[in-house]
Amino acid sequence: ALFCSAIDIGAILKLGPKALVMFLTGTAGVMLGAIVSFVAMGVIHPQSVAGDTWAGMATLAGSWIGGGANQAAMKEVFQVDSTLFGQFVAVDVLVANVWMALLLFLAARARAFDRWTGADTRALDDLRQRMEAYQAQHARNPTLADLMIILGIGLGTTGLAHFLAGPLVAWIQTLPAEWNLDDFSLTSGFFWMVVIATTVGLLLSFTGARRMEGAGASRIGSVMLYVLIATIGMHMDLKALVDRPWLFALGLIWIATHGLLLFVVARLIRAPLFFAAVGSQANIGAAASAPVVASAFHPSLAPVAVLLAVFGYALGTYCAYVTGVILRGLAG
Repeated sequence: ALFCSAIDIGAILKLGPKALVMFLTGTAGVMLGAIVSFVAMGVIHPQSVAGDTWAGMATLAGSWIGGGANQAAMKEVFQVDSTLFGQFVAVDVLVANVWMALLLFLAARARAFDRWTGADTRALDDLRQRMEAYQAQHARNPTLADLMIILGIGLGTTGLAHFLAGPLVAWIQTLPAEWNLDDFSLTSGFFWMVVIATTVGLLLSFTGARRMEGAGASRIGSVMLYVLIATIGMHMDLKALVDRPWLFALGLIWIATHGLLLFVVARLIRAPLFFAAVGSQANIGAAASAPVVASAFHPSLAPVAVLLAVFGYALGTYCAYVTGVILRGLAG
């Protein structure tokens, strides 16, 4: 809820079409990469995608379209075993960090890449000026009142999601069984909690609640997220990954598909490397690491990555769920 309430739709639109196109291309690349890697590993090493591996991949799709909150959500929605979840967390950490290192390496060579794509980088100068103005306008030290409002938004929205999810699931369960709503997790209370919290957060982004981002709304959301991930981590058995090293190959094929699609589209629309790199990392690394990549181009551009990454938190809930349903279908 806190991540989504921070979304500044107007500011994102002002980034220009190429920034949004590259961000959405990154999202599409994650979804396509999941399918390509699942099919490829089904040929290369069928055992690596056997059983409930598709469900673990759905959690990784959640992480790579938005971040840990969506990853945790997909774990509950698809009822992923803690050991399998831990294996894909390990894949996530290794592959995502290798990819970020590659993006940082390319950032130092942005001029060569932009010459290759024929990109007009003058728009980036305007972008820097807009983002510096955005920072000056919104950033402030939080007061006690700010912190209480932020907690009220987060806990209040979550409480509302809990309150509405129960009756909604009860009503859905009265619908005809032949509609097979179970197959789409529509009878899962946690699924509806996530959808409601995301939707209410998006609606709040059009109100004065969005200004709470300047006082640190997403940072408080990150603290809560880390507590959630830590509680999940206590149930993991990462040693089990030793028995499934092929999952790393799956992750590499996945991220390679994502990267290839990004670079092809960047060349087609003549997008600067900055848009490709930040569009990718806003998906793969979310708000935690996307600003790191943006800062490698210019410190004032970090908020661009934050804006896109926060948008990814909302988008990831839906796209990761769709990806999980597709993977479940491929797995039979």
